[in-house]
Amino acid sequence: MKSYIQNVRISPKKLNVIAFAVRGMEATKALDLLRYMPKKWADILYKGLSSAVANAVHNDSQEASSLLIDSIVVGQGVVYRRGNPISRGRSHRILKRTSTVSITLTVS
Repeated sequence: MKSYIQNVRISPKKLNVIAFAVRGMEATKALDLLRYMPKKWADILYKGLSSAVANAVHNDSQEASSLLIDSIVVGQGVVYRRGNPISRGRSHRILKRTSTVSITLTVS
């Protein structure tokens, strides 16, 4: 019962703050928390978690109320490198980081 989100355009450091809040919770309670969380990217984890719950219900015939979040692993994805021009023909590098998320559920 897994779900993967790849190359989301947010740094892993920011996404890990949101993931820390729901690790180890029941899936239905975590969905309620993520739905009304005031963080900007909480909807990304909401979609990934709801996909993992839907996978468990449809593929493994589990009940949504009995699912627990086993692990949420936030890793670094592809880093886009851009340049910011400065004086004397130079440029500073801008790193636009992306994240990959792996969500695993277990049955309580």
